[in-house]
Amino acid sequence: MITNDKNINKLFLYWLISSLVLVFFIIIIGGLTRLTNSGLSITEWELFKGILPPLNQSTWEFYFNQYKKIPQFILLNKGMSIDEFKIIFYWEYFHRILARIIGLFFLVPLIYFCFTKKINNKYLNICFAIFFLIIFQGVVGWYMVKSGLVNDVTVSHFRLSIHLIIAFIIISTIFWLVRNITKKKNKVFFNFNKENLPFLILIFFIFLQIITGAFVSGLDAGRIYQTWPLMGYSYFPNDIILNEFISIFDFNNHSLVQFYHRNIAYLITIYILFLSFYIYKKKFKNLFYPLKLLIYILLLQIILGIFTLISGLNIFLASAHQISSVLLVFTAINLYYFQAK
Repeated sequence: MITNDKNINKLFLYWLISSLVLVFFIIIIGGLTRLTNSGLSITEWELFKGILPPLNQSTWEFYFNQYKKIPQFILLNKGMSIDEFKIIFYWEYFHRILARIIGLFFLVPLIYFCFTKKINNKYLNICFAIFFLIIFQGVVGWYMVKSGLVNDVTVSHFRLSIHLIIAFIIISTIFWLVRNITKKKNKVFFNFNKENLPFLILIFFIFLQIITGAFVSGLDAGRIYQTWPLMGYSYFPNDIILNEFISIFDFNNHSLVQFYHRNIAYLITIYILFLSFYIYKKKFKNLFYPLKLLIYILLLQIILGIFTLISGLNIFLASAHQISSVLLVFTAINLYYFQAK
């Protein structure tokens, strides 16, 4: 139990659930910002100054002129009108505004719960760690944007992957904390015993897949080999030449990155099949339902991934694919939660 005060308990839980929903939304909006190539439309951090959008024509022209100085405009969007610029501007603007809202929404109640001294310190310490990650996420976000302002037409896919994985760590931590509170437990996530290890490995594989997904997105690697199950006419892309062992770690290679993303998906699918066999063989009946949820979401994620690719990266399918990746993380963590002691 968190405290003996039921009202504080409910308030604390509702705050965490609301925070989880907000982080879920910002992951969706962040994905759409990337899919619409809007992330470089605001070329300054503007931590405080950028709270309000442009309110007159001169301000719009100022932001547009700033955007005209970066390679993305010069090389890709030379003919863009100011009305077209407003569309990509608002995607990035809403992404940043929601980030500010999340920061304040998390900080102010956290201070209140801290001063009430009615919340378990273990939970509060986790919340402070989450808040630190939220702040760090803002810094990483600007660090990512800066990578596309000088020498490139897009942001670094490495920095994009860091930005995305931090978001998933934040939402996963909140989800685990919510599960602990609703079940009135205090389970530790990083408990590397023999029983927990198969489930932790699954979560590791999914997070690895999220990283390669960020690579694919950041490199626009989904724009090549838009066929399935083969990449063109072969399983392994025929435009890759691996002269040295180090070449297998060339994460700037579009074809290789897409190949890894596909095959980690196959690995996850096979691993879940083996894990299912293990669960049913051992008759872990408390895991049957959460396992079914995981399998349903996995199938959805696979279908969306395939159709996103063969559709030529339809923006709605691509966004749904990212949304289902969050659900896949939730269901994997939920399965592990029922197993964890």
